[in-house]
Amino acid sequence: MAVGSGTWSPAEEAGRGPTVATGGMVTSSSPAVSRLGADVLARGGNAVDAALAMTAMAWLTLPGQCGIGGDAFAVVREPDGRVWTVNGSGYGPDGASAEAYLDEGLTALPLGGARSVAVPGAMGALATLHATGATRSLAELWAPVVAAARAGVPCSVKNRADVTEHAGSIVRDEGLSRWLMPGGRVPAVGDLLPAPELADCIEMLAGDPLALYRGELAERAVALLRAGGAPFSGDEWADAAAVPVLDPIVAPYGDLLVHQTPPPTPGWMVLQQAGLLDGDLAGPPTLGAEAVHRMALAARRAFRDRYERCGSDTDQWRTLLDPAHLARTRAELSREPAVAGMGVGMAGDTTSCVAVDADGRAVSAISSLAFTYGARISIPGTQIALNNRLGRGAYLVAGHPNALAPRRKPLHTLNAWLVTDRAGGLRHVGNTPGGDGQVQWNMQLISHLVDGGLDPQAAVGAPRFTVHPGSDADAVGSPETLQVESRLGADTIAGLTDRGHVVQDMGGWGAGGSGLVVSVDDRRGVLLGGADPRQDGVALGV
Repeated sequence: MAVGSGTWSPAEEAGRGPTVATGGMVTSSSPAVSRLGADVLARGGNAVDAALAMTAMAWLTLPGQCGIGGDAFAVVREPDGRVWTVNGSGYGPDGASAEAYLDEGLTALPLGGARSVAVPGAMGALATLHATGATRSLAELWAPVVAAARAGVPCSVKNRADVTEHAGSIVRDEGLSRWLMPGGRVPAVGDLLPAPELADCIEMLAGDPLALYRGELAERAVALLRAGGAPFSGDEWADAAAVPVLDPIVAPYGDLLVHQTPPPTPGWMVLQQAGLLDGDLAGPPTLGAEAVHRMALAARRAFRDRYERCGSDTDQWRTLLDPAHLARTRAELSREPAVAGMGVGMAGDTTSCVAVDADGRAVSAISSLAFTYGARISIPGTQIALNNRLGRGAYLVAGHPNALAPRRKPLHTLNAWLVTDRAGGLRHVGNTPGGDGQVQWNMQLISHLVDGGLDPQAAVGAPRFTVHPGSDADAVGSPETLQVESRLGADTIAGLTDRGHVVQDMGGWGAGGSGLVVSVDDRRGVLLGGADPRQDGVALGV
């Protein structure tokens, strides 16, 4: 079928099927990351070990998307059916508030530099993940990453594109430029990019992952940020080290249960959409115009509710998942126009991985610097890029539940999920990067798997659509569009236009994201894995 004609069918892309294995499975957006995870499983490590190793290798293969100076989240299912999560994100400066910045004349937080930075949560999350579920030392798991950092990882097409886009910022930071633009030039694809200072830091943090939050490393970071005008005290930096194990938030979808990461992640938004759509997508084709229309309305409502009601330290999201509230919202959506006039933003750079071991332990892990290379500044002498999560996530709106305030974490875009049956048996585990696209595309992935019966590779490769913008701080008030991949087909796209959507064609594969899924096939006793063809990912079995 020609791109953009008719209606999409998974049979048309059957040339690439899922990866199949019996002893364990990993999938990520980078071949080197997946290979390391598979090696860990093959050597007897468990899924938590594999996820810890893969997350660290991604610091080198996808440095624009993640790093030590960013955030990380994970959801874990144990062989006995117990599910737990870790949420690694940090606060803004103790000395900052929306009111104070508004008094200075700011109308929004900057998206780069010191004032865009929140305390990194990644190392605290990885320390808790390791202490709770790993069987190997971090020194062992990260030794290949240290060696790769010293030798240099080849520049990929993705890396070169990221560096080219942000060369003007990178070259102004001494540590990042030495690593990513050696000699002051954009590297060619295949050029080795050694990062010796980063290698030293990874080796040191493998021995004590919480050293980022105290001592010399923390002092360097806080001094850099204070010099840039961000009023960090240092106490908020130290306090971010403690990342507790948390229960997931859970909601039904059909006969299954979806487990998600709790706030400050937007995992509840996926569960809200699931509650608004449960049972509605079994009839229409999962990518027909009516199904896409309903999913778009549910996503828009989730973003509206997030913007109007939610902050990281409120529980209003719980009300939104109440069955009676969901029933009322369903009725409202049936009368709601396709474009509701509440434009709020979507963008971002993130990466993720999935690991399932032979015992049925499963991990969905995701990490990010927020925008590409985050704040585009690094801790002196370390090559550790710092995130810009505060600038991206917090509002300068006095009195808003997500307004910048001391010891309030900004709302996040990252979330991770897995699906079990009612008895706790693993069915699917997955995630995707992509800013505010994540909560939409994760719902689409779950629907493809559950409603459409697609295998993981077909699910991650299916045509994607995106309500744009979402609710990022930098794009509040932007015009509303429904971004679609043309592979949805002319019939579906015409049906969306007829229903009132302002449709923006993103080309065949241009919607973004990098979906990753591993599913359990109990009937045949195998695992099935998929990696999104929109990036360089690969699923590997052992």
